[in-house]
Amino acid sequence: MPQNQLIKKQKYPEFFRPLAVSKAFRSLWIGNALSTFGSAITNVILPLFVYELTDSPMAMGTIMAAYMIPVVLILPVSGVIVDRFNRIRIMQIADLIRFLLMMGLMTLGILGRLSLPVLIVIMAGMGLMNGLFQPAFAAMRARLFVPDIRNAANALNQFSEQLLRLIGPSIGGLIVSFASATLGFGIDACTFFLSFFCLMFLAQAGSVEKTKTRKETFVHECFAGIQVIKKNTWLWVTIVFFSFANICLSGMITVLVPWLIKVHAHLPNYMYGLTMSGAAFGSIAAAFLFGMRKQWRHRGMIGYSGVLIAGLALWLMPFAHHSFLFVLFMIVEGAGVMIFGLIWETSMQELVSPEVFGRVASIDMVGSFALLPIGYFVTGWLAGVLGGIGAITLMSSLSVGAAALILFVPAIRNFD
Repeated sequence: MPQNQLIKKQKYPEFFRPLAVSKAFRSLWIGNALSTFGSAITNVILPLFVYELTDSPMAMGTIMAAYMIPVVLILPVSGVIVDRFNRIRIMQIADLIRFLLMMGLMTLGILGRLSLPVLIVIMAGMGLMNGLFQPAFAAMRARLFVPDIRNAANALNQFSEQLLRLIGPSIGGLIVSFASATLGFGIDACTFFLSFFCLMFLAQAGSVEKTKTRKETFVHECFAGIQVIKKNTWLWVTIVFFSFANICLSGMITVLVPWLIKVHAHLPNYMYGLTMSGAAFGSIAAAFLFGMRKQWRHRGMIGYSGVLIAGLALWLMPFAHHSFLFVLFMIVEGAGVMIFGLIWETSMQELVSPEVFGRVASIDMVGSFALLPIGYFVTGWLAGVLGGIGAITLMSSLSVGAAALILFVPAIRNFD
């Protein structure tokens, strides 16, 4: 039998097919996996470094605000840029600048000249570049994750991201303990450079094909994504829903779950780490399950049921009387949110035209990120007024109720 026929007859598990059959997927996936790993290390090292430098929670809050504000501000504009120019080149520019910023962070740390104002400027630059990179990355996924491998490609991408976000913090902790924070910043810098190198193999795939010949103004292009979203009930209802749901879910996980474990249940610090690892484990398991099938039916019901189940898991957490249950509930929460996220990702790739994908993706990201600071403030305020348990009960009930109500919308319930 000819060798080429033998290769065609080879069978791969559906989950791993993208790696076997798509060179473009491999290049994009490896680059993203490397940069995700580096960022996971920095996410642990940075707050430890800041507290060593300033011993001030306010300083850490200022740095996070400096990072998030440029992200939110550039997203509406970056969507237009992504749909006008070569998306791979945009990603490479963002990777190169992030490499230089993290190398600068490492160099200044070694020289002992790293101060809070410098950190704020560097993290603002990182936020700006991430706000440019993410819509381009989303648009490239839509182009390269073709229907034949789409479910598995999205699942494998999320599987690896969650796995590396699980491993990265442990390595970051070891680096801080046995070396120095500056080494971690240097490792992060190198991952951005390696991602830049991986993207070199995809330059042609990043070009944007225009179907319209009429010249459009920049302002009109900014609103083109909104017009696309308005025409599809699944898109606009879901984006509006998650603008609200993220306030509840992210607020509880970031603000109230640590309080529940550390203060209310008086559990040791490592239990918080294990609990949050449970969320990552649930996400990984859900991604693997999702990627094992080429097609899923009744995606609207499955996706919103995942959100509903995640909200119920958080609602049950205050009633847990054993540390194992905290981990179990977060496994369920992570799996529910991941299942919805994968269905949302694949549906976007199916429904949105490649030439406007960057703008639609940027609007989706604005909906996800813009209200998060408000969500953290509201969560803290509710905890002060109602108590931590009351705030968890109210916010989880609101997320469950909202997901259940959305399922009464025929276009959502029947989305297949």
